[in-house]
Amino acid sequence: MDRTLLAPLRLCVKFFSWNGPAVTLLGLALALTAGLLLIKLSPLGGALFVLLAVGGVATAVEPLAGLVTMLFLAPLWAYLRAEVPQVPAQIAQAFFALTLAVWLARGLAGRDVRLGEHKPSPIQTSLFAFAGAALLSLWDAVELPVYGVMEFAKWVQIVLLFSFVATHLTPKKLPWLMGGLLATGVFQATVGIWQFGLRGDGPEHFAILGERFYRAYGTFEQPNPYAGFLGLMLPLAMGAVVGVLGDRLRRRRGDKETRGPVEGKSLPVSLSSCLRVILTPSVLFLTGIAAAMGIALLASWSRGAWIGFAAAAAAMAFALPRKTRWGVLAVIVLVVAGVGLYAAGLMPASVEARLTDFAEYARFEDVRGVGINDANYAVIERQAHWQAALEMWRYHFWTGVGFGCYEPAYRDFALINWPIALGHAHNYYLNIAAETGLIGLVAYVVLWGAVFWQTWRATRRASGLLRGLAIGLLGTWTHLSVHHLFDNLYVNNVHLYVGVLLGLLAYIVQRVSESANARMNL
Repeated sequence: MDRTLLAPLRLCVKFFSWNGPAVTLLGLALALTAGLLLIKLSPLGGALFVLLAVGGVATAVEPLAGLVTMLFLAPLWAYLRAEVPQVPAQIAQAFFALTLAVWLARGLAGRDVRLGEHKPSPIQTSLFAFAGAALLSLWDAVELPVYGVMEFAKWVQIVLLFSFVATHLTPKKLPWLMGGLLATGVFQATVGIWQFGLRGDGPEHFAILGERFYRAYGTFEQPNPYAGFLGLMLPLAMGAVVGVLGDRLRRRRGDKETRGPVEGKSLPVSLSSCLRVILTPSVLFLTGIAAAMGIALLASWSRGAWIGFAAAAAAMAFALPRKTRWGVLAVIVLVVAGVGLYAAGLMPASVEARLTDFAEYARFEDVRGVGINDANYAVIERQAHWQAALEMWRYHFWTGVGFGCYEPAYRDFALINWPIALGHAHNYYLNIAAETGLIGLVAYVVLWGAVFWQTWRATRRASGLLRGLAIGLLGTWTHLSVHHLFDNLYVNNVHLYVGVLLGLLAYIVQRVSESANARMNL
């Protein structure tokens, strides 16, 4: 590229890098002044202006600031659309674009633009393969302009966020990214707990437990996608607790070794030392965040999320010990404990009923002639959409009806009594098969197979905080995969989190590889 074209970009980057604090303070002062003026006319307009101005200036100084702002704003889409129509519902997309623009501008200025890792990993290759399969399905899509392009754009964003985080994240920036992720998770959890039992009222159709409480739904306006989001964040918070504990215990063990190891072996950490580590402020703080998310997940009253988290907990328990046999034992203990609670009648009756009452209505047969009542409505509705998805796949076996086109295609495959499309099949695997055919389904399964394999390897090879985060990500992917049997979680901007977390995994894998190479060169 011509140097004359790169000169302005380089000048901007140098200006922000040399004068970052001054520019930030100036931007804050200007934003606050303008915001105070606008608040007199419109409080929401003033707040929005301040947020955009401050976030924009901070993003220009450090793109990660724009990413964190995007993560906080992303789950607000449904709430803004329903309750605050005067504010753009997709405000998070503005920060997505700004973050990527600053990142690319800096790369162009420094002649170092990379849309991925130096050496393509299985995750990156699989992401591009699935994106290619999705694009192929749009060749003869039912409704390309609106549905197909919008759904494909989600995965373009996932790829771009994966590339940004994988290449931009550093050890110093990792705490800021984790802080943004966990802050958003605990904010959503707090809102959900307030909706469940502290607000005192709520939507009538969300009333539970004798109409004394209400299902938590955060800013998602629906409990199931809200619970799905918490199911992604909670394992990550638990992984952070494990990682911080591991780091602190390793330091204590190292301190004891420096005072004199016994025959070259590591001295065990005493029980009192373990308790002191557990009771440190950072561990207690992270544990409190995880507990808040867990309570909110329970308050969502979402069966799919509960089942998904149970699977995630089992996966994390399996990965926690270094030796596989101890991992198997940990899973057995969890399963026996759960079955024991159920058999002994110690599980709350309401929770037990919620987990089991759908079984009597579930059937593997044509549901077109099934009688519908209040008790079986939700189950039969899902099965009707599963059946429609299978019919779409049967008639469009190889490339499907078009990525994102389940809803417009549904009218040609709708079952009697179920003429209204829900937007997706309530089973993402059937949804992918219907929309992208066998080619897309295989590409999607291969993608997540690569993700699971890379995550598992990281749990075996990493240590300290990185290992804890890898274990947390294993739980996140497990929850996503299991919950997708009952729902579609790529809604309400949750796909942006998936892209960021995939980039976090790539960063962990890269750091582990660098550490292994450094040890080999010693």
